[in-house]
Amino acid sequence: MQKTDALLTRFLGELAALDPVAVWAHGSLAGGDYQEGRSDLDLIAVLPGPVGLSTVRRVVALHRELRAEPLAATLHCSYLTPATWDDAGRSHLTWAHAHVMRRPVTPVTRRELHVFGRVLHGEPPDRLLPPVPDRELEEFVVRDQRDFWRPAVDKARLWRQDIWVDLGLMTFARATATLRHAGLISKREALDLLPGLGAPAEVVDDIRRRRYADPAPPTAEWTARRGELARTYLGPAIDGLVATYG
Repeated sequence: MQKTDALLTRFLGELAALDPVAVWAHGSLAGGDYQEGRSDLDLIAVLPGPVGLSTVRRVVALHRELRAEPLAATLHCSYLTPATWDDAGRSHLTWAHAHVMRRPVTPVTRRELHVFGRVLHGEPPDRLLPPVPDRELEEFVVRDQRDFWRPAVDKARLWRQDIWVDLGLMTFARATATLRHAGLISKREALDLLPGLGAPAEVVDDIRRRRYADPAPPTAEWTARRGELARTYLGPAIDGLVATYG
Protein backbone atom coordinates (compact mmCIF):
# COMPACT_ATOMS: atom_id res chain seq x y z
CA MET A 1 0.00 0.00 0.00
CA GLN A 2 3.03 2.31 -0.04
CA LYS A 3 2.30 3.65 -3.52
CA THR A 4 -1.36 4.18 -2.64
CA ASP A 5 -0.54 6.01 0.57
CA ALA A 6 2.04 8.18 -1.21
CA LEU A 7 -0.46 9.14 -3.91
CA LEU A 8 -3.21 9.96 -1.41
CA THR A 9 -0.81 12.03 0.70
CA ARG A 10 0.28 14.03 -2.32
CA PHE A 11 -3.29 14.43 -3.57
CA LEU A 12 -4.50 15.76 -0.23
CA GLY A 13 -1.52 18.10 -0.06
CA GLU A 14 -2.23 19.54 -3.51
CA LEU A 15 -5.96 19.75 -2.83
CA ALA A 16 -5.42 21.79 0.35
CA ALA A 17 -5.11 24.93 -1.80
CA LEU A 18 -8.83 24.55 -2.62
CA ASP A 19 -9.73 24.36 1.10
CA PRO A 20 -11.88 21.20 0.93
CA VAL A 21 -14.60 20.69 3.52
CA ALA A 22 -14.14 16.92 3.29
CA VAL A 23 -12.47 14.19 1.25
CA TRP A 24 -13.83 10.64 1.30
CA ALA A 25 -12.96 7.30 -0.24
CA HIS A 26 -15.60 4.82 -1.38
CA GLY A 27 -15.46 1.67 -3.49
CA SER A 28 -12.80 -0.97 -2.86
CA LEU A 29 -10.46 1.27 -0.88
CA ALA A 30 -13.16 1.98 1.70
CA GLY A 31 -14.84 -1.44 1.53
CA GLY A 32 -11.78 -3.56 2.31
CA ASP A 33 -11.30 -5.22 -1.09
CA TYR A 34 -8.67 -2.88 -2.51
CA GLN A 35 -5.93 -4.41 -4.70
CA GLU A 36 -3.06 -1.99 -5.24
CA GLY A 37 -2.35 -1.46 -8.91
CA ARG A 38 -5.60 -3.14 -9.97
CA SER A 39 -8.37 -1.34 -8.09
CA ASP A 40 -9.39 2.24 -8.76
CA LEU A 41 -9.02 4.88 -6.06
CA ASP A 42 -12.57 6.26 -5.91
CA LEU A 43 -12.74 9.59 -4.09
CA ILE A 44 -15.20 12.38 -3.35
CA ALA A 45 -14.03 15.89 -2.46
CA VAL A 46 -16.40 18.50 -1.05
CA LEU A 47 -15.32 22.03 -1.94
CA PRO A 48 -16.60 25.06 -0.01
CA GLY A 49 -17.99 27.14 -2.85
CA PRO A 50 -19.29 27.12 -6.43
CA VAL A 51 -17.24 25.25 -9.02
CA GLY A 52 -16.58 27.89 -11.64
CA LEU A 53 -14.17 27.89 -14.56
CA SER A 54 -11.22 28.91 -12.41
CA THR A 55 -11.86 25.98 -10.05
CA VAL A 56 -12.14 23.58 -12.98
CA ARG A 57 -8.78 24.76 -14.26
CA ARG A 58 -7.19 24.32 -10.85
CA VAL A 59 -8.60 20.80 -10.51
CA VAL A 60 -7.34 19.83 -13.96
CA ALA A 61 -3.89 21.26 -13.18
CA LEU A 62 -3.83 19.39 -9.87
CA HIS A 63 -4.54 16.03 -11.48
CA ARG A 64 -2.06 16.63 -14.27
CA GLU A 65 0.59 17.37 -11.66
CA LEU A 66 -0.05 13.94 -10.18
CA ARG A 67 0.62 12.06 -13.41
CA ALA A 68 4.16 11.17 -12.39
CA GLU A 69 2.83 9.12 -9.46
CA PRO A 70 2.72 5.37 -10.30
CA LEU A 71 -1.01 4.93 -9.56
CA ALA A 72 -2.26 8.34 -10.72
CA ALA A 73 -4.25 6.86 -13.61
CA THR A 74 -6.40 4.92 -11.11
CA LEU A 75 -7.38 7.99 -9.04
CA HIS A 76 -10.90 9.19 -9.80
CA CYS A 77 -12.48 12.07 -7.89
CA SER A 78 -15.84 13.86 -8.05
CA TYR A 79 -16.15 17.36 -6.63
CA LEU A 80 -19.29 18.37 -4.72
CA THR A 81 -20.25 21.65 -3.04
CA PRO A 82 -22.79 22.42 -0.28
CA ALA A 83 -25.19 23.79 -2.90
CA THR A 84 -25.10 20.62 -5.02
CA TRP A 85 -24.52 17.63 -2.74
CA ASP A 86 -28.22 16.88 -2.06
CA ASP A 87 -29.16 16.00 -5.65
CA ALA A 88 -28.25 12.40 -6.58
CA GLY A 89 -29.24 13.05 -10.19
CA ARG A 90 -27.02 16.06 -10.67
CA SER A 91 -23.73 15.77 -12.54
CA HIS A 92 -20.61 17.03 -10.79
CA LEU A 93 -17.12 17.98 -11.89
CA THR A 94 -15.15 14.72 -12.02
CA TRP A 95 -11.64 13.66 -12.93
CA ALA A 96 -11.55 10.07 -14.20
CA HIS A 97 -9.63 8.07 -16.81
CA ALA A 98 -7.19 10.97 -17.27
CA HIS A 99 -9.97 13.36 -18.33
CA VAL A 100 -12.20 16.00 -16.80
CA MET A 101 -15.92 15.25 -17.13
CA ARG A 102 -19.22 15.61 -15.34
CA ARG A 103 -21.11 12.68 -13.81
CA PRO A 104 -23.48 12.01 -10.90
CA VAL A 105 -22.56 10.72 -7.47
CA THR A 106 -25.06 7.87 -7.62
CA PRO A 107 -27.31 6.49 -4.89
CA VAL A 108 -25.02 3.43 -4.71
CA THR A 109 -21.97 5.61 -4.08
CA ARG A 110 -23.89 7.68 -1.54
CA ARG A 111 -25.02 4.54 0.31
CA GLU A 112 -21.42 3.26 0.28
CA LEU A 113 -20.26 6.53 1.82
CA HIS A 114 -22.83 6.25 4.60
CA VAL A 115 -22.16 2.57 5.31
CA PHE A 116 -18.38 2.32 5.03
CA GLY A 117 -16.99 5.55 3.57
CA ARG A 118 -13.42 6.28 4.61
CA VAL A 119 -12.76 9.83 5.81
CA LEU A 120 -9.47 11.13 4.44
CA HIS A 121 -10.06 14.72 5.53
CA GLY A 122 -12.68 16.84 7.27
CA GLU A 123 -16.29 16.00 8.02
CA PRO A 124 -17.72 12.46 7.75
CA PRO A 125 -20.34 11.73 5.06
CA ASP A 126 -23.28 11.38 7.47
CA ARG A 127 -22.85 14.98 8.58
CA LEU A 128 -23.13 16.35 5.07
CA LEU A 129 -24.92 13.95 2.73
CA PRO A 130 -28.59 13.07 3.20
CA PRO A 131 -29.27 9.34 3.69
CA VAL A 132 -30.36 7.23 0.72
CA PRO A 133 -33.79 5.61 1.20
CA ASP A 134 -33.97 1.93 0.25
CA ARG A 135 -36.53 2.64 -2.44
CA GLU A 136 -34.31 5.23 -4.14
CA LEU A 137 -31.39 2.81 -4.07
CA GLU A 138 -33.45 -0.04 -5.50
CA GLU A 139 -34.93 2.10 -8.28
CA PHE A 140 -31.47 3.27 -9.31
CA VAL A 141 -30.08 -0.28 -9.37
CA VAL A 142 -32.93 -1.52 -11.59
CA ARG A 143 -32.58 1.49 -13.90
CA ASP A 144 -28.82 0.97 -14.20
CA GLN A 145 -29.26 -2.69 -15.14
CA ARG A 146 -32.11 -1.96 -17.56
CA ASP A 147 -30.89 1.22 -19.25
CA PHE A 148 -27.10 0.87 -19.19
CA TRP A 149 -26.03 -2.75 -18.83
CA ARG A 150 -28.76 -4.45 -20.85
CA PRO A 151 -28.14 -2.39 -24.03
CA ALA A 152 -24.39 -2.88 -23.54
CA VAL A 153 -24.84 -6.67 -23.64
CA ASP A 154 -25.88 -6.37 -27.29
CA LYS A 155 -22.59 -4.68 -28.27
CA ALA A 156 -20.29 -7.65 -28.79
CA ARG A 157 -17.12 -5.60 -29.32
CA LEU A 158 -17.26 -4.26 -25.77
CA TRP A 159 -17.05 -7.72 -24.25
CA ARG A 160 -13.61 -8.41 -25.65
CA GLN A 161 -12.31 -6.03 -22.97
CA ASP A 162 -11.55 -7.21 -19.43
CA ILE A 163 -13.32 -4.29 -17.80
CA TRP A 164 -16.71 -5.03 -19.40
CA VAL A 165 -16.63 -8.70 -18.47
CA ASP A 166 -15.48 -7.95 -14.92
CA LEU A 167 -17.83 -5.08 -14.15
CA GLY A 168 -20.75 -6.55 -16.07
CA LEU A 169 -20.86 -9.73 -14.00
CA MET A 170 -19.89 -8.19 -10.67
CA THR A 171 -22.32 -5.28 -11.02
CA PHE A 172 -25.12 -7.73 -11.80
CA ALA A 173 -24.32 -9.77 -8.67
CA ARG A 174 -24.12 -6.65 -6.53
CA ALA A 175 -27.41 -5.37 -7.96
CA THR A 176 -29.04 -8.71 -7.14
CA ALA A 177 -27.79 -8.57 -3.55
CA THR A 178 -29.05 -5.00 -3.14
CA LEU A 179 -32.49 -5.82 -4.48
CA ARG A 180 -32.81 -8.97 -2.38
CA HIS A 181 -31.50 -7.58 0.88
CA ALA A 182 -31.24 -3.76 0.51
CA GLY A 183 -27.53 -4.12 1.26
CA LEU A 184 -24.17 -3.66 -0.42
CA ILE A 185 -21.56 -6.34 -1.10
CA SER A 186 -17.91 -6.13 -2.15
CA LYS A 187 -16.52 -7.32 -5.47
CA ARG A 188 -15.05 -10.37 -3.74
CA GLU A 189 -18.48 -11.19 -2.31
CA ALA A 190 -20.01 -10.65 -5.75
CA LEU A 191 -17.65 -13.26 -7.22
CA ASP A 192 -18.66 -15.67 -4.47
CA LEU A 193 -22.35 -15.03 -5.25
CA LEU A 194 -22.18 -15.38 -9.04
CA PRO A 195 -21.97 -19.21 -9.31
CA GLY A 196 -25.19 -19.50 -7.31
CA LEU A 197 -26.82 -17.08 -9.74
CA GLY A 198 -25.97 -19.36 -12.66
CA ALA A 199 -23.01 -17.41 -14.03
CA PRO A 200 -20.51 -19.43 -16.12
CA ALA A 201 -17.94 -20.80 -13.67
CA GLU A 202 -15.00 -20.48 -16.05
CA VAL A 203 -15.66 -16.77 -16.52
CA VAL A 204 -16.01 -16.19 -12.77
CA ASP A 205 -12.76 -18.07 -12.19
CA ASP A 206 -11.07 -15.97 -14.87
CA ILE A 207 -12.14 -12.73 -13.19
CA ARG A 208 -10.99 -13.99 -9.81
CA ARG A 209 -7.54 -14.96 -11.13
CA ARG A 210 -7.03 -11.61 -12.84
CA ARG A 211 -8.14 -9.68 -9.77
CA TYR A 212 -6.37 -11.65 -7.05
CA ALA A 213 -3.54 -13.58 -8.75
CA ASP A 214 -1.04 -13.23 -11.59
CA PRO A 215 -2.35 -15.27 -14.52
CA ALA A 216 -0.79 -15.47 -17.96
CA PRO A 217 -2.26 -13.10 -20.58
CA PRO A 218 -5.41 -14.60 -22.15
CA THR A 219 -5.37 -15.97 -25.67
CA ALA A 220 -7.42 -14.30 -28.38
CA GLU A 221 -9.60 -17.41 -28.54
CA TRP A 222 -10.39 -17.28 -24.81
CA THR A 223 -11.00 -13.53 -24.89
CA ALA A 224 -13.63 -14.03 -27.60
CA ARG A 225 -15.20 -17.06 -25.89
CA ARG A 226 -15.24 -15.34 -22.50
CA GLY A 227 -17.08 -12.35 -23.94
CA GLU A 228 -19.73 -14.50 -25.58
CA LEU A 229 -20.23 -16.53 -22.39
CA ALA A 230 -20.67 -13.33 -20.39
CA ARG A 231 -23.15 -11.86 -22.87
CA THR A 232 -25.13 -15.07 -23.22
CA TYR A 233 -25.51 -15.23 -19.46
CA LEU A 234 -26.14 -11.56 -18.69
CA GLY A 235 -28.85 -10.85 -21.27
CA PRO A 236 -31.49 -13.21 -19.80
CA ALA A 237 -30.20 -12.66 -16.25
CA ILE A 238 -30.72 -8.91 -16.44
CA ASP A 239 -34.10 -9.34 -18.12
CA GLY A 240 -35.19 -11.60 -15.27
CA LEU A 241 -33.93 -9.21 -12.62
CA VAL A 242 -35.74 -6.26 -14.15
CA ALA A 243 -38.94 -8.27 -14.58
CA THR A 244 -38.85 -9.28 -10.93
CA TYR A 245 -37.93 -5.93 -9.36
CA GLY A 246 -38.77 -3.33 -11.98
